[in-house]
Amino acid sequence: MYRAAPAEALRIVPLDAFTAIYHRASGITHLVGPPVPEILTALGPDGLTLPALIARLGDTYDLLDADEAALGARLDELVAAGLVRTA
Repeated sequence: MYRAAPAEALRIVPLDAFTAIYHRASGITHLVGPPVPEILTALGPDGLTLPALIARLGDTYDLLDADEAALGARLDELVAAGLVRTA
């Protein structure tokens, strides 16, 4: 199960093609591009399993090649950055 960090822990500001995400706990600002903001929005505070996240993203976006392993790797990067939590 993956969950986005609590809303109060992040300050998210869209900047043209990028999004700035300030992680209050670490004091680090991350500059990210798609699909990171979309992943965080889809996860929300309640969280989703990896297959459920792929399904939710597929409901909203045209996923031509939904690769569970690739999304899992991206989620692991977001966990390491503190933007996503596991439970």
